[in-house]
Amino acid sequence: MTTPPGPPAPSTVPTPAKRRRHLMDPANPRPRAPQGSTRSMSVGQVQKWILSALVVTTLMHLAGGLVIAAIFLDDAKVDGRIGLNVIAGLVGAMGVAAARGIHQKPLLSPWLLVGFVPTAIGLYLTF
Repeated sequence: MTTPPGPPAPSTVPTPAKRRRHLMDPANPRPRAPQGSTRSMSVGQVQKWILSALVVTTLMHLAGGLVIAAIFLDDAKVDGRIGLNVIAGLVGAMGVAAARGIHQKPLLSPWLLVGFVPTAIGLYLTF
């Protein structure tokens, strides 16, 4: 007796599952990059960046608060409004200088002008 032609009989040997590419393969570890070619930062560099970001953010918030105080100051006290805006600029410049000091860069640079942005904005909004 002959069997009718049809699909082949299923194999009893299980096929190995294809390993996903994004998973680690302990049998085939990735080759290490040569020393010095990695672009990762050291822990000290990361700490400097985080500290400088915190200093600038904190002092710019303080400068913004001084600008808001100048806006809500009595209209008759023009000298007080100007004074608060100038102090806001000085606080902003100190924030930029502190960040440059953390990164061990020269404190005097054109970047200090960024610290006086709150003064410009405050004088515009105040008057």
